[in-house]
Amino acid sequence: MKVTLERNHLLKSLSHVHRVVERRNTYPILANVLFKASDDHVELRATDLDIEVTESVPAMVSTPGATTVPAHTLYEIVRKLSDGAEVRLETDGGENMVLTSGRSRFNLACLNPDSFPDLKSGAFAHEFDIAAASLRELIERTQFAISNEETRYYLNGIYFHAVQNSASGSLFRAVATDGHRMARAEIAAPAGAEGMGGIIVPKKTVGEVQKLLDGVDGDVHVEVSDTKIRVTVGPVVLLSKLIEGTFPDYDRVTPKNNDKQMLVDKAGFAIAVDRVSTIASDRGGKAVKLSASNGLLELSVTNPDHGTASEEVAVDFETDGFEIGFNARYLLDIITQIRTESAVFLFNDANSPTLVKEEGSEANALYVLMPMRV
Repeated sequence: MKVTLERNHLLKSLSHVHRVVERRNTYPILANVLFKASDDHVELRATDLDIEVTESVPAMVSTPGATTVPAHTLYEIVRKLSDGAEVRLETDGGENMVLTSGRSRFNLACLNPDSFPDLKSGAFAHEFDIAAASLRELIERTQFAISNEETRYYLNGIYFHAVQNSASGSLFRAVATDGHRMARAEIAAPAGAEGMGGIIVPKKTVGEVQKLLDGVDGDVHVEVSDTKIRVTVGPVVLLSKLIEGTFPDYDRVTPKNNDKQMLVDKAGFAIAVDRVSTIASDRGGKAVKLSASNGLLELSVTNPDHGTASEEVAVDFETDGFEIGFNARYLLDIITQIRTESAVFLFNDANSPTLVKEEGSEANALYVLMPMRV
């Protein structure tokens, strides 16, 4: 194999594919990126056996061929080359690849490309185009609530599915929960996504897709089967396994009868929560107590080791003498997702889940937060 590439093109592609490669691998081949040179391009591919990312880079191909080289090492080398430099890659069919650029020369150990794993895609039941901005928003609004608890593996991702709504038609919905809080966001279902059953996209895959969407305009192509998802963003193709399992019935835990409504300025409330939680202890679950009376909401924290803190914010709340406690970090995670100037809290009682959403009827996201004893 003998090819010449522009450094910036190669670096951009490597930045996409090398991220899925784990630093530690049981199989040495998984630490490598596959190069396949043919015609006027080089295809790069990397995998961790759960996710596979492929991208083609324009190149001058003198001699077609294939090889695999250490992904992270190659990325660091190319990253440190001069901007706009010309990069030449050459193998003699042996166990080494020579990289030259200007006066720099590197000799990299290769592994046989024939043993590089291929994550078979199979047939896809649904495929559709979705605006990059819409998919990015669904991820951003729900990602924080993904569980890291390995025993409940079916919560270790975002649940995507299509739902039929009598008022809004077909919706494409994303849901994530860790058992303490739940995030739900939705958009009008893209053509082709109607009737799509539920899939659970793993957290690592969600993160990689989010990075690929950064700064992207236009549409991305999504294909879904019972076991895999394939997302095409420009020249980059990401193929991933889905989490096998049953996502819980989130609708059952979404409050329906919370009749105590509180309206609060989002920015002021977030600052107050952050301020009083400074002295909250991890041992106490970062608990903050909310107490409402006479149009004011007092936020207070008690830490036996460091003292107490309290702050008042003005609220629109008709219920006096109402108290409830929350984990301050969970509360901040949710309040930062609110896009309107005011946040709407809907309470039932101090022991029941609280519903948080944006002001107005056009809101396309809602959040559920479990209370704490304080």
